Amino acid sequence: MTAYKITELNHFMSKLLKTDCFDLFLLQEAVITTYNTFTIDGRLEKDFFTREEWEEPSVRPYDLSRWADIRAVCFSLIRGKKTPTAMKFVLPVRPDIREKLIAASETKIPDGYVKDFVLTIRYDGTSMTCITGVSITGFLPDKTPERLWDETFRRFLVKKGIAFETQ
Repeated sequence: MTAYKITELNHFMSKLLKTDCFDLFLLQEAVITTYNTFTIDGRLEKDFFTREEWEEPSVRPYDLSRWADIRAVCFSLIRGKKTPTAMKFVLPVRPDIREKLIAASETKIPDGYVKDFVLTIRYDGTSMTCITGVSITGFLPDKTPERLWDETFRRFLVKKGIAFETQ
């Protein structure tokens, strides 16, 4: 787990909310505090869908909402003349991206060991921090998945031109 302090907040928020830069993620949770605190649970609601829709992979490829499908909702809650007092986004990478990262790794990570590579974005009213995390299903004697995700996310920030300081 590594924390990355974002040094150009406006640029980062533009990338997060107005572009497809973070569309390789799903939304697990969003909490946005402005004049109210808005909480979005990213889990899809089975009762909203017909049985056929729920079972159709093209309609519901994941159990969580795609960031691409929900970012406009988050943007509508944030935009305005006043800055939110706090925000938190919990974004696991899509399963296909997770599997590509594991397959490309130089070290062996057992199948099914990594449940999620997660990015938590926190804004406390003054600064924005991105925190990497890994959800695992077993025990490994080393931190290979954590190192893989930390390095991958650091390269992602550099490639996307997002300025940061490692904390």
